Amino acid sequence: MTSTSMDVLVSLCKRRGFVFQSSEIYGGTGSCWDYGPLGVELRNNIKRVWWRDFVQQRADMVGLDASILMHPTVWKASGHVDHFTDPMVDCLECKRRFRADQVDALPWVHYCEATKGNKFTITAGEACKHCGARRTLCPECGKGDLTAPRQFNLMFKTFMGPVEEDASLTYLRPETAQGIFVNFDNVLQSTRRKLPFGIAQIGKAFRNEITPGNFIFRSREFEQMEIEFFVNPNDAVDGRPADEHWHDRWIADCQGWFARYGLQPDNVTLHEHARDELAHYAKRTVDLLYRFPMGWSELMGIANRTDFDLKQHAKFSGKSLTWFDEERKEHVVPFVIEPSAGVDRALLAFLLDAYREEEVRGEKRVVLRLHP
Repeated sequence: MTSTSMDVLVSLCKRRGFVFQSSEIYGGTGSCWDYGPLGVELRNNIKRVWWRDFVQQRADMVGLDASILMHPTVWKASGHVDHFTDPMVDCLECKRRFRADQVDALPWVHYCEATKGNKFTITAGEACKHCGARRTLCPECGKGDLTAPRQFNLMFKTFMGPVEEDASLTYLRPETAQGIFVNFDNVLQSTRRKLPFGIAQIGKAFRNEITPGNFIFRSREFEQMEIEFFVNPNDAVDGRPADEHWHDRWIADCQGWFARYGLQPDNVTLHEHARDELAHYAKRTVDLLYRFPMGWSELMGIANRTDFDLKQHAKFSGKSLTWFDEERKEHVVPFVIEPSAGVDRALLAFLLDAYREEEVRGEKRVVLRLHP
């Protein structure tokens, strides 16, 4: 882990005007953050450099800025309505909620009968050293039973128009990718692009996370920098399927980009998703992990989404979402390589890597050695 603790960085961000708690004068809004004078400049610099390097300086990329509110069938077609869920459990005593698949990874509170009910906080996965008990109750309060897991959809619901009824139900987008997929044919027809080419977008997304936290690492409102790179699955590059070649290219390009702007190589590693970790649409996914104060965690992901999204939207909309291969005289549904990074996580990683404490004439001072 980086030597800088999250508490130290949170304090610095408030003092220096990088990040403030949202609605702080009213007690704050959980896992929502406001960017101050320095924070908004750093945030804009990250987005500007990313756009310059991955869109403006490449001949195979174009940009898009899609609407946050979309037709609700978009999310049915993409699988978000049925599958964008996390398993949730509730404590019947303190009413805290947890992701069911993360409860066992939390430290837990235990009132030990062997020590006359003394309270202990025990490391995740370990037994009480006094009585040998293991966690069966709520890890937070140590008293309440947990409910059976139930699925919780992470999308924020809202309504279009003056009447709140099922017919006007829509969602705040949980990702920017679908705006690119539903505009694939519009971009293709207006730019006359040939495969392979990519469409990039920077924009806000919203997820009603059960357990957000770790400062700006996981919040309910965040900003994504996403690319959908379209590849002809019938092509080969150096004897390999084109989608596999471009997937590896994008992994290397993204890793190189973070290194170029200041992240130390020792603080970044790759994680290959096992088969049981893959999303339902993915052929392969590789994450760039950063050594955050809470441990190795995802900085960004690069996924091979195959042709799932374009086929789904073609099926639900009745519109053709193909590219015509002039050489083979056939219509092709492209495979998609998706490099997806979060602006907030990138900013957090750059701040952590830049943080230094120096002593000048016997006094400690904090310096941020950010890339110029």
